[in-house]
Amino acid sequence: MAVTHLGSISFSSSMPSVSCPSLKHPINFNKNKPLIVAAMSDDPVREWILSEGKATQIKGISPIGGGCINRATRYDTDAGSFFVKTNRSIGPSMFEGEALGLNAMYETGSIRVPKPYKVGSLPTGGSYIIMEFIEFGASRGDQSALGRKLAEMHKAAKSEKGFGFHVDNTIGSTPQINTWMSGWVEFFAEHRLGYQLKMAREQYGDPTIYERGLNHHYIGKEKFDSIYGIYPV
Repeated sequence: MAVTHLGSISFSSSMPSVSCPSLKHPINFNKNKPLIVAAMSDDPVREWILSEGKATQIKGISPIGGGCINRATRYDTDAGSFFVKTNRSIGPSMFEGEALGLNAMYETGSIRVPKPYKVGSLPTGGSYIIMEFIEFGASRGDQSALGRKLAEMHKAAKSEKGFGFHVDNTIGSTPQINTWMSGWVEFFAEHRLGYQLKMAREQYGDPTIYERGLNHHYIGKEKFDSIYGIYPV
């Protein structure tokens, strides 16, 4: 199963939330699967769109809301529209992880995700990612169909290694560990909940945050272990 961003983790009123901390540690990416990083230029996004993006004219550039750490922009051109995210303080490793995750989902041919095109560094510092722009309709769509497509994606991406991904990535700007584990409950507890709890403990200096979280984890694990055949699909 390819694990990418699983959503933010929040805690109850007795356990403070951890939201969008800065990236403190480098992300270790698989060097056997390099992602092409664009060469430096004054405006590498515009340069790529007008060359490899096969556009001859950029008709409009408009900001898109959402997110707390990246700037999102829509580029409308005579070759179609592109979705661009930029970050002025974090290098390309964060977007490289995102692109690899999107590619893994895209290649399953199941759920519709934007195809990533290019990741690179900005000349003034930071990085960018250029993706396919997907136009959403006004309605919420068919949520049942979405659930089925998600299940198809996980089935198609199932790995003999167990649960994880071949690179670490980020959730927001927070490092997200994806080391392979044989069980999905253990993976989620160790690399998702457990990792967030450790950061909360370090940030607030309160060991009870981690201890309470671990207790809830072990109680939940016992319940899952007692029910035969529960696994993500």
